[in-house]
Amino acid sequence: MDSSVHLDNVVMQFGDFTAVQQTDLKIESGEFFSFLGPSGCGKTTILNMISGFLDPTRGSVCIGGQDMRGVPANKRPTSMIFQNLALFPLMTVAENIEFGLEVRGVSRVERKKASDRLLELVALEGSGTKKVSELSGGQKQRIAIARALAVEPQVLLLDEPLSALDLKLRQHMRTELKEIQRKTGITFIYITHDQGEALTMSDRVAVMSAGKLQQVADPIALYRDPKTAFVASFVGENNGIAGSVVSSDGNTTMIDAGELGILSGRCQSVLSQGSRATLFVRPEQLHLGGEGNNHLAAKVEEVNFEGSYLTLNSTLSNQQPISVQMGASQYSDRFAHGSDLQLSFQGESAVVISGEAEHV
Repeated sequence: MDSSVHLDNVVMQFGDFTAVQQTDLKIESGEFFSFLGPSGCGKTTILNMISGFLDPTRGSVCIGGQDMRGVPANKRPTSMIFQNLALFPLMTVAENIEFGLEVRGVSRVERKKASDRLLELVALEGSGTKKVSELSGGQKQRIAIARALAVEPQVLLLDEPLSALDLKLRQHMRTELKEIQRKTGITFIYITHDQGEALTMSDRVAVMSAGKLQQVADPIALYRDPKTAFVASFVGENNGIAGSVVSSDGNTTMIDAGELGILSGRCQSVLSQGSRATLFVRPEQLHLGGEGNNHLAAKVEEVNFEGSYLTLNSTLSNQQPISVQMGASQYSDRFAHGSDLQLSFQGESAVVISGEAEHV
């Protein structure tokens, strides 16, 4: 069954405010697709257009090749899981799962079969008679998923469903969600501002800012090859160093970073000589010593121990902050406040993007 979703040049305006700029995007059948971005970027508005809670100002939404214009939310082949889950507290677990089927007139016997099957799918066999109040946070998440799947949607929409959970439970539920999606083969469209969630679970991610799609790519490409300064700044930790282009051939760009010197990095297009650009280098790509072909002098401001790794928050000679990440086993007393660091990185480990770094 075709469960693809096509946003066909959709625009969403509220009066004079454009919440979603013109967007043309195809989400494939059976894909785990995430929209990632800060609050107010338009990602939930897109979810509401897919679900039918909002009609696009312009353009159309197609699901399974069918234009959804004029099709109300309760007639669309979608199901939605909200941030607050919206479980019914006075119903049992089984009654919650079966609710949508009961509304559709499905017999009690068939409803029972469906709830038993879905409880097994979400690893909560035998929990059907429990009250919602007896469940843990993670169990409630699984029941919300089971209830959404009971009506056999072509597309499951998830609006930041893990945001209320603690860190360990969120990490566990990421694995659970991905496994459920793999087992069912249903198209999942996930909304989040948490890059860890998006990168861990998704087949592809769309990064949004101010109502505009900045980049759509698989997680590895998104992290390694950001196309815009916003994506480079928002996805993962990054150090942005601004400068003027000295030379550019479409593979390597050299920038003049003032007192920091001439630095080089990868580029995806030829940049004009003299134009402003930003070199981005990840904290884990910075090394102590002079092994790389780019060199920077810095001073340690503070050391953050984060379990398996250390982060050295430092400043460059021009007082710009720079973050260095290394394994926790490399900790040393030489990283005391005010200590000098000689840093280096390989040009192929950095990327140069036209324009100034964006603060996010």
